[in-house]
Amino acid sequence: MKAKVNNQTNVIIYCRVSTDEQRKGTSVEVQEERLRGYCKYKGYNIIELPNFKEDESAKTFKKRPVMQSILSYIKSHKKEVNKLLFLRWNRFSRDLPQATNVVNDLLSMGVEPNAIEEEINFNSANWPMLLGVYIGQAQGDNISRSKATKDGIYGTASQGKCYNKAPRGYKNKHRVDNNGMVLEKYVEFSEEANSIRKAFEEFAKGTISADYARRRYCPQIAESTFLGMLRNPFYIGKIKVPEYNGISSHLVDGRHEPLISEDTFQRIQDLLDGKKKSKPKLSKPTNPDLFLRKFLVCPICGHSLTGATSRGNGGKYTYYNCCHDAKHIRKRAEEVNEGFAKYVGALKPSIEVLNLYKEVLKDLHVDSKREIQAEINKLNKEVTAKQSQIESVEDMLIMDKSHSNRYNRILERYEKEVSELQTRISTLELSKRGNIEPKLSYAIMLINNIDSYIRDAPLETKIKLIGSIFDDKIEYDGEKYRTNSYNKVLDLIFQQTNELRGKKKEKGERNTSFSNSVPRPGVEPGWK
Repeated sequence: MKAKVNNQTNVIIYCRVSTDEQRKGTSVEVQEERLRGYCKYKGYNIIELPNFKEDESAKTFKKRPVMQSILSYIKSHKKEVNKLLFLRWNRFSRDLPQATNVVNDLLSMGVEPNAIEEEINFNSANWPMLLGVYIGQAQGDNISRSKATKDGIYGTASQGKCYNKAPRGYKNKHRVDNNGMVLEKYVEFSEEANSIRKAFEEFAKGTISADYARRRYCPQIAESTFLGMLRNPFYIGKIKVPEYNGISSHLVDGRHEPLISEDTFQRIQDLLDGKKKSKPKLSKPTNPDLFLRKFLVCPICGHSLTGATSRGNGGKYTYYNCCHDAKHIRKRAEEVNEGFAKYVGALKPSIEVLNLYKEVLKDLHVDSKREIQAEINKLNKEVTAKQSQIESVEDMLIMDKSHSNRYNRILERYEKEVSELQTRISTLELSKRGNIEPKLSYAIMLINNIDSYIRDAPLETKIKLIGSIFDDKIEYDGEKYRTNSYNKVLDLIFQQTNELRGKKKEKGERNTSFSNSVPRPGVEPGWK
C-alpha cells in the first residue's frame, strides 16, 4: 500500500519476536499494541504493509524475509517513508557491525530507524555511542550465552555422556532424589534396539542392501534416518566431542552400552564408502574337476550331483553322480565339463549385437551421470537450507535456556538430516566417478570367450561366472543341459539378436528358458 503524501510523518512499524521476549510480556501482539499507541500519541501515519511481524531469530538481516521486504519497500518508495520504528534495539538486531551498516543505509535514504523505548537522537554527535551500547549489550549477552552453551556441551561430551536426545535404539533416562531433583542423566536400550542391531549386522555381511535390511528388520524407521544411523559412532559406544577452542572434533568412550561391535561398524562404513568387498570363500574345498557339482541336478530325483575320484585300470578317474542314488546317473567328469563348456558357448550372441549394446550403455551412462549431478545439486541445496535452520535453532537455544531440551531435540533432528543428506551425496559422488568403458570392454570380451573361461579359468572364477549366468539349477541327463532361467540381461541380448536378424519368437517360447543344448536362431555356437 502506498504511503500517504501529506504533512504527516509516515512510519513503518516492525515487530520481531523470540521466546525470551514473550516470557517478558513483549510478544508480537504486545509490541504492535505499544507501537500503534506510540504512533497515535505522536500523530504519525502508519504505512500498513502486508506483513510487518517477523518470527525469525536469524543472525543476519538477509535471513529475515519480513525485514528484507520492508527494506525493499523503503528503497522503492523514496521520500515517502520517514521512520522505521520498533520496540527496542535488540528487536532490530543483536549484531553491532551489521546494525550499523543498515542504520547508515537508512539514514542516507532519509529514513530514521528508532526504538520507542530506547530512543536515539540522530541529530546528536553521540548517537553511534548509544547505538553501540544498546545493540552491543544484546550482542554481548548472545556471546555469553553461546559460550556457556558450548562449554556445557563440550564438558558433558568429554565425560562420555549423551548431551542430546539419544538416537533410535536408545532412550534418555534420569535418576531423581526424594525431592524430585535430577541426580544423574543416562541412556539405555529402547524396545527397538534388538531389531536395529539385527539390521546393522545383516547389512554388514554385504549380502543385502541397507534399505532391504531396514525394511526387513525395522520398517518403522525412515530410509533417510536409517542411513544416518549407519554412520553414527554412538552405536559402538562412542560420543562425538564437537570442536572447541581450537581442539578438533574427536571421539571418546561413552558411558552407554554399545549396540554393535566396532568390527561390524567398520564393515558397514566400508560398504557405504563403496570399498571393495573381500573375496568370498568357498564353503569347503572343491575338486577342480568337479566344479559343476554346485549347479547340476539329477533329472530323475532332482537332487544335486556330487562326485568323487576313484582308482582303476592303473589310473585315477573322476565321476559326477547323483547324491541321492548313484544309479540314477554316473558320468565321467571330463565329458560333463567339456559338454557344459560347449553348452555355455552356445549362449554367445553375435559380436555386432554386443558392440551395439556397448555403445547404448555408454550413452546411458553419460545420461545417468547428468541425472546424478542434478540430484547432487538438489541435495546440496537441501543441506544449505538445513544448515540455516540449524543456525536459527542455535540462536533460539542461546536466547532461551528454559526450553533447552526442546531445542536440543530439534537441533539433533536437523543435524541428523544434514548427515543423511551428506551420506547420500557421498554415495552419488562415488557412483559418478567410475569410467564405464574399460568395464564394458572387459564384459564383452568375457561374454565372447565364455566357453574358454569355463575350461581354463581358476576354480573360484568358474564358480562365480556360472553363478552370475544361471539363476536356477541346471538339469543334466547325461547328454543335455536344461534350465528354467538364466541371467535376464543375457536373455534380453539373445532376444534382440534374434529380432535384429529377422527371427520371431516361437509361440509359447519363454524369454527366460533355454531348454537344451541346441542354440536358438541367431545364437552362434561357440565351438563352430
